[in-house]
Amino acid sequence: MTHSPEYALDIQVETGFLPEHSVPEQQQYAFYYTITIRNTSEQDLQLLRRHWLITDGNGEVKEVKGDGVVGKQPLLKPEKPFSYTSSAVLATEVGVMQGSYTLVDQSGNEFEAEIPPFRLSLPNKLH
Repeated sequence: MTHSPEYALDIQVETGFLPEHSVPEQQQYAFYYTITIRNTSEQDLQLLRRHWLITDGNGEVKEVKGDGVVGKQPLLKPEKPFSYTSSAVLATEVGVMQGSYTLVDQSGNEFEAEIPPFRLSLPNKLH
C-alpha cells in the first residue's frame, strides 16, 4: 500500500445523538454520523474498505474493519460528493471516532485516506 499525495479527499462529518436507540440505564448511547466525501483529485477513485477506532469516555477502544461503507464500495467521481449515514453505540455519553478509508485509483493502486478524529456526544455535554 502506498500513500499517494496527488489523491485528495475532502471529508466532512456531522454527528448527532439518537435517543430513540439509546438505553442510558444499560450504558448504551447511540449516535449517528453522516460523512460526506468529495474526491478533489483528477480521476475516479473507489472506496474499498473502512477502518474505525471508536473510543468511549472510559477509554475503551473498539476496532471496526470492513469492506466499503453501508454495504457499498462507491466510485468517487472528481468533485461529486458522496454521503452516507451510519451509527455507533457507546457505553458512555461522549466518545471519539477516527480511522481511514482504503481506496483504489483507475490503475489499481491502493492508498489510505485518513479520517481525522471527530466527537460523538450527548447534546450539552461538551462546551
